[in-house]
Amino acid sequence: VTAIYSTDAAFAAVKEGGEVVTWGHPGHGGDCSAVADRLAAGVTAIYSTGRAFAAVKEGGEVVTWGDPDCGGDCSGVADRLAAGVTAIYSTNFAFAAVKEGGEVVTWGHPACGGDC
Repeated sequence: VTAIYSTDAAFAAVKEGGEVVTWGHPGHGGDCSAVADRLAAGVTAIYSTGRAFAAVKEGGEVVTWGDPDCGGDCSGVADRLAAGVTAIYSTNFAFAAVKEGGEVVTWGHPACGGDC
């Protein structure tokens, strides 16, 4: 394990080679089975809200899981998170990703920063 990240009730560990392993409360990011195939390798960093995780892979693709209302579902902006993300910031309920060139992409609870 090279790094461990947390929400308020779950952990995510990055192993050598970028594989992610999670445990804890399933609804707070402890269950990544829906996206496990995308987390099998290449993850370089993980960010979190109170109940969700966002992993950045080599090339800047973002993969999310956890509570959909807290950023665990980025499907509404997935096309903009497919590549080029350089950093992610978060509140307890939303994420903001910065892409190459400075574009900002947000998702999560609209009233808590998820609707920019």
